[in-house]
Amino acid sequence: MGHPWLTSTGSALGLVVALGAWMLGSDHPGAAPPGRDPKRPGEWHFTGPDAEALRQDALRRAVVRIGAAENVSLPSRIDHEKDSSAPPLPCRFANEPPSGTTPKFRCVAESGELLKVKYGRNAEIHAEAAATRLVRALGFAADDVILVPRVRCYGCPRLPFESALILSLLRLREQLGAHGHDEGYTDFEWVSVEHRFPAPSITTEQTEGWAWWELKTSAAPRADLDALRLLAAFLEHWDNKSENQRLVCLDGVDAATNQRCAKPLAMIQDLGATFGPHKVNLAMWQQTRIWADARTCRLNVRTLPYHGATLPEVQISEEGRLQLARQLARISDADVAALFEDARFPEYYSATPDERDLDAWVEAFRSRVDQVANAGPCPT
Repeated sequence: MGHPWLTSTGSALGLVVALGAWMLGSDHPGAAPPGRDPKRPGEWHFTGPDAEALRQDALRRAVVRIGAAENVSLPSRIDHEKDSSAPPLPCRFANEPPSGTTPKFRCVAESGELLKVKYGRNAEIHAEAAATRLVRALGFAADDVILVPRVRCYGCPRLPFESALILSLLRLREQLGAHGHDEGYTDFEWVSVEHRFPAPSITTEQTEGWAWWELKTSAAPRADLDALRLLAAFLEHWDNKSENQRLVCLDGVDAATNQRCAKPLAMIQDLGATFGPHKVNLAMWQQTRIWADARTCRLNVRTLPYHGATLPEVQISEEGRLQLARQLARISDADVAALFEDARFPEYYSATPDERDLDAWVEAFRSRVDQVANAGPCPT
């Protein structure tokens, strides 16, 4: 007769193996359609002893605005009820190392584009969809993040992010293959799909992206810089470590190593930590003030997580305040409501489509616009 602890250990081990097999398996049988190799985003890479000086030079010369400050253009509203019955967006799983803590995976679209998909009950899905749309509407650069009712990922495990984490810890991730399972797929409902801004990233061996405090040496127009800083505070973009901003090159050509970029652009890369210090948190977004001192136009960053991280408590210029205030004032309440509805804020926040909740988000947005409009006049 075996020892009880051996029986218990064997049962637990069997349960772990079964759970692991379930996680790694796909939900449905089905062969993947013919696919292409992914079109990976390029890099404008600097190496050697001058790498950091070249990056700093590019950041100093970088513009931050790609659209006219006089224009505001929100894309047309999405009919979610109609979209819910649309065919799923197909893609092939791309087995890449996991990063961060948010459940996500990469997959290759039929065009070859490498997509980033975030899934699950996750505030970043909704925050990023709304924030990137607003940033782009105001003429700044951002990745294009949209909500999709259903993605059909061929080769995907049931839990791709969790599976990649476990396999990476066991140094077995490559055993899953470049595109996961050959004869299976998993559907993911109401996910965010990121289409990356089409320009190569400027990087070095040590540095990816840029920190907000580095903009103090920028030669970009002060009004544009301050409007972007103020917009970050308006959204409460607090997870702003260097990797969450991107420096890109708009030259439109493939770069050789250490080639000088003639048209650099500084942009925000990851806007998932927005609309409240705890992401899509209505009460905190309503309560947290934009200004530490509205009379002198100093941003409030000390009450945010990490005390603002890389965004310092800078003083905004009157030109920058007016630029953003005028743009935000051009957005109607109906467009604000559509912005939050298309990003499914009511469904996330109250679990059901709640018009009262949507009205509260619009009211909070308008209150923050008033904070921008009624500050100052800022010192020159």
